[in-house]
Amino acid sequence: MGMKVSEVARLAGVSVRTLHHYDEIGLLRPGGRSAAGYRLYRPEDLARLQQVLFFRELGFPLEEIVRTLSGSPDEVTAALREQRRLLASQAARAGALLAAIDRALEEREGGSVMTDEERFELFGAQDPARHEAEVRARWGQTEAFAESARRTRRYGAREWGAIQAEAGELSAALARLAEAGAPAGGPEAMALAEAHRAHLERWFYPCPAAMHRGLGDLYVDDARFAASYERVRPGLAAYLRDAIRANASRLEAAGAA
Repeated sequence: MGMKVSEVARLAGVSVRTLHHYDEIGLLRPGGRSAAGYRLYRPEDLARLQQVLFFRELGFPLEEIVRTLSGSPDEVTAALREQRRLLASQAARAGALLAAIDRALEEREGGSVMTDEERFELFGAQDPARHEAEVRARWGQTEAFAESARRTRRYGAREWGAIQAEAGELSAALARLAEAGAPAGGPEAMALAEAHRAHLERWFYPCPAAMHRGLGDLYVDDARFAASYERVRPGLAAYLRDAIRANASRLEAAGAA
């Protein structure tokens, strides 16, 4: 027969009024009605409610949840996978923050003193205005800059934390490959270079192969970029550059970018 609205409300920890509202806006319409006309929720309705609550917990507005769940089953699955990836990135960010706090407590309790770089390493990459004047001077007239500015205006702490965590995961994976002696032009390194390009496209701007190759050179030629990679592993900036070059050539040969 299905569950009544009051039963679903108690089970899911939401109010009856909330479920009524979800019905009214087409977000969660119960699959059945009783003889008296009362809403009855079937198992598939409860599965959809779980999906709604996932997205709501992540801060999505209801209008966006409606659009997302109106897609095909494959599109909804892809959206859930993307949210899982973002949560994993946030968890990594939270772990890094906990480690930094533990390190600060250790110092306060008589442990070794942190260097200036160690003290602020966690925060630098999160500050979108860190090199804003220089970036605007060098690339302010480009479409990529305009697109990046348009996207990042909407980002808050959650998004910047996810960006930094994702970038950190890519750097760590590259460092492991380099440490294992995998060639920068090999398939594994090129796959990570492609993941790096996808990271830029997902968060900032379209990044075709030629642009990505230029960024790879910048990561070595600009001392500040180079230093951020060298802190992860000596030689990592050049390793990333070479992997980007190899991946860009592969994409261009295939006519993909």
